[in-house]
Amino acid sequence: MASQSVDKDKYRNYLNAEEVKNIEWRYGAHPNYDVVNKLFEEGRTKIWPPGSLEESVQNLVKTWEMEIFHKTSLDDFKTLDPNKYTFSLNGRKALTLEEVGKLGGYNPLLQTSLPEKFRGYNPDKETADSSHRSFTTTFPRGFALEIFQVYSGPPVIVFKFRHWGYMEGPFKGHAPTGEIVQFYGMAIFELDEQEKIVKVEFFYDPGELLGGLLKSESLDGSAEEPSTSCPVLRNTG
Repeated sequence: MASQSVDKDKYRNYLNAEEVKNIEWRYGAHPNYDVVNKLFEEGRTKIWPPGSLEESVQNLVKTWEMEIFHKTSLDDFKTLDPNKYTFSLNGRKALTLEEVGKLGGYNPLLQTSLPEKFRGYNPDKETADSSHRSFTTTFPRGFALEIFQVYSGPPVIVFKFRHWGYMEGPFKGHAPTGEIVQFYGMAIFELDEQEKIVKVEFFYDPGELLGGLLKSESLDGSAEEPSTSCPVLRNTG
């Protein structure tokens, strides 16, 4: 349980001195988004008017992401209904909140049907903790999320998003490039009558992200072989 104080996060609900009390935080304390907020403010392409639908959706999604990545008890979630909530990626079988919690934040977002030999990152062999370490090491300034466009409002929210960060740390044995790594995608959030999220669907190409992380030389000095037989590297540029 977190013990240190926290100022109100301007992009996320339920992340202030009062709200962080008595929460079971996955990594022992509440998250601090000061660094990634700075990255977001420096790199965002849109500034939504206060009170606009776009600002509201951006706040909701950032808060949802914070809860998914950092809360462990089903009773602590406030953006979603833990009994109804499901998550799916690119039309795959939907996962419950309990299943997502066991996998961690990143692994459900990187599910793949590729043969194991083609997986530069294998979510089936990563734990919640190992996946978190990999991405926080790779993106020391954080991995920023921007709502790029909102197509419909609640109860069914449809939006386009952009996720980006600078690869300033190694990733799965590959040297940091210092370059921006980013991808775009679409998502659908369904809310119930109590304005709680009950269904989330994401649509994007994980290879767009992984291609940027796997293109550098290996830390052992060997060059990455961008084999044309590898569908992840073949489909990214």
